[in-house]
Amino acid sequence: MSTRQVDVSPELRKTGRRFGYGVAIVINIAMLIVVQNIVAWGWLPFLTDEFAEVVPWISLSLSISILANIIYELNDSPPVKSAGQVVVNVISVLVTYQIFTVFPFDFSTYSFDWGVVIRIVLILAMVGAGIGAATEAIKLAAMAREKGRT
Repeated sequence: MSTRQVDVSPELRKTGRRFGYGVAIVINIAMLIVVQNIVAWGWLPFLTDEFAEVVPWISLSLSISILANIIYELNDSPPVKSAGQVVVNVISVLVTYQIFTVFPFDFSTYSFDWGVVIRIVLILAMVGAGIGAATEAIKLAAMAREKGRT
């Protein structure tokens, strides 16, 4: 079995990226609506009243992500994209830390200790977003250094 590489025009790639940004905007708007209403809807019985404390943080993160994707629709050059990803990832770390600190979940009715699992997932999310922010910051610095040489 062989793999064939398909040549895709730069314009088609750009259109695909822009379509992806649009999809991300729509998904983040939908998530923003869900986050604002999830407690009232009663879909997740393990959410506590403390979830209201993290809703503004989650809403901030989703809003920043929406804004970043709107900016990428207009200009997704590598420096702009890296700078945006640094901001999005740093906000993600801060929001995840708030969720970890408040921990608005009650899994006491479950036989399995989901609290431990969720805490581990939150820690991994913070580490991943932190690594993502650092990686994008390094890429941004390398681009700036390269631009300074030309």
